[in-house]
Amino acid sequence: MSSFLSAGLLSLSVFLADCTRPAPSVPNAAAQAAPDTTLRQTVAAPPQVLLPAAERLQVGAAQFDKYLPLLKGKRVGLVVNQTARVGPAFLVDTLLTKGVAVKVIFGPEHGFRGEAADGATIKDGKDARSGLPALSLYGATKKPTPEMLRDIDVLVFDIQDVGARFYTFISTMHYVMEAAAEQNKEVIILDRPNPNGWYVDGPVLEPQFKTFVGMHPIPVVHGLTVGELAQMINGEKWLAGGRQCRLTVIPVAGYTHNTRYQLPVRPSPNLPTAHSVNLYPSLCLFEGTDVSVGRGTDRPFEVIGAPTQPASRPFSFVPRPNPGSTAPPQNGKRCYGQDLAGVGETAFTLAYLLDYYRQSTSKATFFLSDRGFDRLMGNATVREQIIAGKSEAEIRTGWQPALGQYKVLRKKYLLYPDFN
Repeated sequence: MSSFLSAGLLSLSVFLADCTRPAPSVPNAAAQAAPDTTLRQTVAAPPQVLLPAAERLQVGAAQFDKYLPLLKGKRVGLVVNQTARVGPAFLVDTLLTKGVAVKVIFGPEHGFRGEAADGATIKDGKDARSGLPALSLYGATKKPTPEMLRDIDVLVFDIQDVGARFYTFISTMHYVMEAAAEQNKEVIILDRPNPNGWYVDGPVLEPQFKTFVGMHPIPVVHGLTVGELAQMINGEKWLAGGRQCRLTVIPVAGYTHNTRYQLPVRPSPNLPTAHSVNLYPSLCLFEGTDVSVGRGTDRPFEVIGAPTQPASRPFSFVPRPNPGSTAPPQNGKRCYGQDLAGVGETAFTLAYLLDYYRQSTSKATFFLSDRGFDRLMGNATVREQIIAGKSEAEIRTGWQPALGQYKVLRKKYLLYPDFN
């Protein structure tokens, strides 16, 4: 199992390099652990160990010659988290040493250092190392206010995304762009590879389901880097009032949508491994159900289970509070399900969701709320089809027309060679 926290040099070769989407696979029950196996709980946040990215790649933040001239003589606000690094150094520290006039740091969900639990309200404060104000863009204020940007000329966004529509860092980027457009500020996106950028799949979000976990009419797996998505948001005039911001994207040198890329650090507390990032688009849908995805264990997004699943399932675990999830779903309850450690590379699939609904002993409460699940899926149709007993193939048929239209739109904004 590849881990961003392992001491060894690990490859994200688990992500496919060709354009063929493999058939979704569900582990054979015989290969799973014994039913009474309990996961060891994490008692402290492990240290983050940096791992080298592919040598032939240069992320946007590392290409100082491309963007430092754009910052000269300007007052800068950084929208960053723990992934905004060049080598072992935080971008904020590096830019300060290069004489850039950084005035404020904006942090998304999980905070500037990436240590806050999922969904936790992030408070404003001061960065201990630099002494700069550190303002939250997660909680009561998701969009920079005029007061926050009063003394700023340009906003620099550098956050690692994982390529799923409901991963909230792209929603933060949207609001940053929107505030910049309204207040006539520049935006520079320092681009990074998308570890799930080798394919596109899932239903396109319908407008009535727009929330912070889905702000754009894009599929679950959008197949874009944040720089490409920013260009799409701007180009399609998705910002409030149809505005467009003054946008510059610094692309990744040497990247294609087939490139194998090794994430330097975990992108958020509950995505600790390459395997969890790969499974995330499929498993995050369980967050709208009574099935735990392993929050409150040291294997988040690599194990699934619920008290309402048959005790004969091949694996069990008990979620308990830990630094990454202070109030995990199914806290203290034994969850019966699967350890997905043996599952190989897989693209987006409904196979797990359909299986766990079929085997639920409490189908009436499987979906915690209609609206919650539908926000993640981007429509109400899929939930209704699952309840009706439709197969994955039948469900997929319904989202193909909109997905096909999105694929055509996507090509307008690609910065890198594509997989087809």
